[in-house]
Amino acid sequence: MRICCTRKTTPGLRALEKYAVRCGGGFNHRFGLDDAILIKDNHIAVAGGVGPVLERARSHAGHLVKIEIEVDTLAQLREVLATGMADAVLLDNMDLATLREAVRINEGRLELEASGGVTLESIAAIAATGVDYASAGALTHSAPNFDCALDIGA
Repeated sequence: MRICCTRKTTPGLRALEKYAVRCGGGFNHRFGLDDAILIKDNHIAVAGGVGPVLERARSHAGHLVKIEIEVDTLAQLREVLATGMADAVLLDNMDLATLREAVRINEGRLELEASGGVTLESIAAIAATGVDYASAGALTHSAPNFDCALDIGA
């Protein structure tokens, strides 16, 4: 499993914070909104459901653009799998048992990403569920500062 940062970065410092994540062994989810299509819960609601929103996104996406869709339930995951139009699924705020069941239902067809509530304390258990990725905004927006000085002695 890979741990990824999100786009939640300090204004003006995104490139540096994303680079720091890579230097620390993590991976970048997306650098900006134009890197891929991420369909969130509001998009699903406005479009009238999982199928319609994926059809709309796929019809406008270039052939090299990946589509990831956020789901809150296993029923939504099943809908996504039935359409065959997504490349990845973001499993939002699911408990460990639900994540394990999502991995079982998916059967390796799509990349699965756990998101929401990912912490240093929970990451090992999330990884053990079998998801492909876990994303955590805390990698960038809550990273501790490194106190260093460039003092020149005489």
